[in-house]
This record gives sequence, C-alpha cells and structure tokens, in this order.
Amino acid sequence: MRKLRVLTLVDKPTVTGGAERLAAVVAMKLDPARFESVLCASRRTDEPLLDRELEEAGIPVLALGRRSRLDLWAWRPLVSRLRDGVDVVHAHMFGSNVWGTVLGRLTGVPVVVAHEHTWSFQGRPLRRFLDRELVGRWADVFVAVSGEDRRKMIEVEGVDPRKIRLIPNGIPSPPNGSVADVRAELGIEPGAPVLGVVCELRAQKALEVLFEAAALLLPEFPALKVLVAGDGPERAPLEAAASQLGAADAVLFLGIRRDVPALLAAVDVAVLSSDYEGSPLSVLEYMAAGKPVVSTRVGGVPELVEDGVQGLLVEPRDPAALAKAVAELLRDPERAERLGAQGRERQLREYSLDAMVRHVEELYEELWLASGRRDGR
Repeated sequence: MRKLRVLTLVDKPTVTGGAERLAAVVAMKLDPARFESVLCASRRTDEPLLDRELEEAGIPVLALGRRSRLDLWAWRPLVSRLRDGVDVVHAHMFGSNVWGTVLGRLTGVPVVVAHEHTWSFQGRPLRRFLDRELVGRWADVFVAVSGEDRRKMIEVEGVDPRKIRLIPNGIPSPPNGSVADVRAELGIEPGAPVLGVVCELRAQKALEVLFEAAALLLPEFPALKVLVAGDGPERAPLEAAASQLGAADAVLFLGIRRDVPALLAAVDVAVLSSDYEGSPLSVLEYMAAGKPVVSTRVGGVPELVEDGVQGLLVEPRDPAALAKAVAELLRDPERAERLGAQGRERQLREYSLDAMVRHVEELYEELWLASGRRDGR
C-alpha cells in the first residue's frame, strides 16, 4: 500500500492544551514509511505553540489564521490543500470536527476521522445536534477517548454506535536521567507538603475548588504549597480567588512549564479538580511520574484511576472531600508511594503513546482500504 497523506486539523497546536498537544504529537509520531503528515492550525493565537517540535519532526504546518467563527474565507487554503490530494483528514475537538467533516466530504477526501477529547455538551443542544446529524453521520469514524464519553455520545447525543471507535489516550515515556530541583528553584523548604496540578487555566478545571481545599488543609499543614503549572483565561480570577481564601502564599502560579517531569518530581500528591473531563493527559502524566492522584470522579478518570489503587476519587465541587483525600495521603507517605507506583505501572502497561499511535495508524489504513472514494473509486 502506498503512503497515505494525512492532514491533522486542530484549532491551535498549543503547548498547554491537552487535546491539541496530543493531536500534534500523534501527527509527529506517524510512521514516515507509511504516512505523509501535515498539520493544519485554523486559528490565530498568542499562546506558545509547538512550532519548534513540529519543525524538528519535519511536519509542515498550514496556518489559516482564522480570527473568528465568521471568518469563512480563511478556510480557502485548506480547501485547496484537500483538493490537491489528501487521503485522511483527522480532526480534533468540536469545531474542527464540524469543519473537517464538511470540508472533507465536499472535497472528496477518502477518509474523514472526527476525534472528540471530552464530552461537555450538557445544555448545548445545537452542539449535540451537530454531533449527531453532521459529524456522526458524515465522518467515517467518530473517536471517543473513554468508555464514559462513548456512552454519552450514544445515549445522550444519539450518535450511531457503529460509527464510534474507542481509542484511549497515551503519553510518551518520561525522559530518563536526573531532573532539575524545582523545590530549590522555588524556595520550598525541605519536608514541606507539595500538591501539583498541570492544566490550562480555564473554568472546566475548577481550580478554585482546589484552592478552597488548600485553605482547609493549611491549619494542619501550614507549610503546604500548591504548584499550578499552566496559563489561560482564568488566571487573574484564580489569583484573586486564592487571595480571598487566604491561600495566596500557598498557591504558586508558575505559568507554562516545559519541564513537567521535573515539576512533578517535586510533588507529593497530584490533583485534578475538574467539573468534567474526557481522558485527561495530566492524570496520565501524574501516573507516569509515579505520583498518587487525587481527582474528581468525572468522565473517563475512573477508567484511568481506580479508587484506592492508583489514587483517590471524590465527587466534583466538594472541597472538603478533596481536602480529606489529600490529607489522607500526606499523613501516610508509604500509602501515597504505593499508589503512585501502581499508577506508573498501569500507565506504562495500558496508556503509552506508542500504543495510541499504533491504533491510529491501523485505523487510517483500515478505513482507507474500505473507502469507496479512494483513487477515484
């Protein structure tokens, strides 16, 4: 079989966005003997991008510079590229799924793959309608990242289950060797309990709940520090929330960090306080670093973290329960270490990037061979 020409479509391949970053990494990891890979970034952004990594991997980037939803003319370079010859369009997340499906079908691309990274359409009937009637009908495959997302796509949105393919997320193995001493860099005293969270700072992540939990923990753990790695539109409100809760000295906003393994090496307990998730890459990174996870029981998280095995799960929007779970692990370092080791073992066994890329490659070839639109058929 000849090389397949694959175009990955995302809004913006940012350093911080989990789904966008994973989409770009998969595009970079496709077997060059079997695939020609190009990435299309549709939106303009001031956020740090993965340009350097994409260039080093030899992946061309088609930047559309779209300014708004109504900037329809910005799609012209993509339409031209699709007409020139693309075998597979692989779109990621809702907006790109819609446009990738429409433009892929209009230009006769043999294979169109839509990839949803988190199901968050409660109260959004238009999005559910478009998922069901447009993406679910006209894409060849609709990828879900967790069993819970797949269930909601079928039961709530009404997407045909035959169209849905479950491909769990995966992450690369952490680099070997020593890492920088982040505790020393930040002036954290030896023995101080440290919590860590890596995420884009947006409302979904409910970080104000984590800060409220930290405020509840401070009387017992006065030296507590909460490391927040990431940036986003909610940074200023979150800084204000930490101050109002009396946790401003405990919460350290670190901005975007490219040294996540070093950051996590400084952490005692890794936390996710989200209101909803798909299959969060941050949790996989916590597990890969051997850190015990305390997370809200949302989306596909229970498929990654078994309560009491790789970490502890609590209900969302319950800072007291979050604080209680964190305190249990801070009081019992041996248990925390055991949960972290079990998490690392599971991530390596079930959620590696290599396994995910292999599933994606097999999907492309399977769909292309079955397509009635390939090579003029």
